[in-house]
Amino acid sequence: AELQENEGNSNIKVAEKGFEIRTIDDKLLQEYNLTHNDPKAEKLEPGTDWDQVELELNELKRKKESMGPVNLFAIEEQERLEERYNFLQEQQQDLTDAKDDLLQVISKINSTTKKLFKETFDKVQEEFRSMFKRLFNGGRADLVLVDESDILECGIEIIASPPGKKLQSITLLSGGEKAMTAIALMLSLFSVKPSPFCVLDEVDAPLDESNIGRFLDVIKEFVGTTQFMIVTHNKRTISMADILYGITMEVSGISKVVSVKFKENAEKADLKPHPLHA
Repeated sequence: AELQENEGNSNIKVAEKGFEIRTIDDKLLQEYNLTHNDPKAEKLEPGTDWDQVELELNELKRKKESMGPVNLFAIEEQERLEERYNFLQEQQQDLTDAKDDLLQVISKINSTTKKLFKETFDKVQEEFRSMFKRLFNGGRADLVLVDESDILECGIEIIASPPGKKLQSITLLSGGEKAMTAIALMLSLFSVKPSPFCVLDEVDAPLDESNIGRFLDVIKEFVGTTQFMIVTHNKRTISMADILYGITMEVSGISKVVSVKFKENAEKADLKPHPLHA
């Protein structure tokens, strides 16, 4: 009877242990997709520190939870993102290449522009010095680059010294001297690169008689390449014109344009190619 009782108790314990094993197997399968006899499962030696194992297990659980649910479309999304990444990378490379090309073009343009500007500036500078002396019957003048290290961006200072005055900035000259200096600069530019047409509005107003004479003498030299239209009230300037246009008011409040062709001057110039107008 006692043996039977012991056998019954043993069977009960075996059943309980079997139930515990199945419970553990179910838990391993649900949480870790493993079984106790799975070759991938780590075998723990006797005397294992279960507290440390529990800490490691909790840490692994935390990391697993932080990873979130499994994305079943991760591979497709990765392929799509890789395709997008490659496309954007190609676009970036195209933009980088275009930028490099533009920088090379800009550098070449700046180099060519600097060379052409310096050549033209030197020519205009030389012509300005000569033209200033002719218009002022002496004196000195010069064009100075404010910053020669950056000639495309820097300003240009006009230095002028009429006869009897020291070299100074154009801002310190009188009205007539400023006008003559401006005329000298304009005609210096025309000497280097002639313009087919030029309009002058009352440029001779601040000039005295001697300056008017020198101004007209110089203008005559450019009539062959440039057609001048001069707005003026000066009689000497008007007398040099081939064709004269004036405004009259025969009836009060009604303006009328009147033109006069000076035959003698017109025949000399033959009105070709660029007559002098006033």
